[in-house]
Amino acid sequence: MNALVQTVAGVFAVDLEADEVEATDDGLEQRDEPVLNLPRLIAADAAGATVFAVVDTRPPIVVSRDGGATWRESGRGLPAGRAIHVSRDNPDVALFAARNRLYVTRDGGVFWRAVPVELPEIVAVELRD
Repeated sequence: MNALVQTVAGVFAVDLEADEVEATDDGLEQRDEPVLNLPRLIAADAAGATVFAVVDTRPPIVVSRDGGATWRESGRGLPAGRAIHVSRDNPDVALFAARNRLYVTRDGGVFWRAVPVELPEIVAVELRD
């Protein structure tokens, strides 16, 4: 699985399996964020009824499996977030961006794995299956 990461220094392709990074000229897909009535919302993304939202709280992520009717906290121990992207093929897979680091979940936000690469300040992210 790969990711495109828009940073203040350009776009980088990140291989999330091999933890390798290279600069790229690819652009990120422009997608509309879901409209959510959440306080302190920073970013959000959805796949079907699954919604991941980055909020300015501790923990920095909330997850809904019912289109935003109910929420549960996720990402205890993660730093403040900048962006999030949910896989369209598998809504249990999501990519979370902090200031300079990426984190991946494959189980709907129960556990998060840090990607051991440091990037320039992150603006946006996109998963590429």
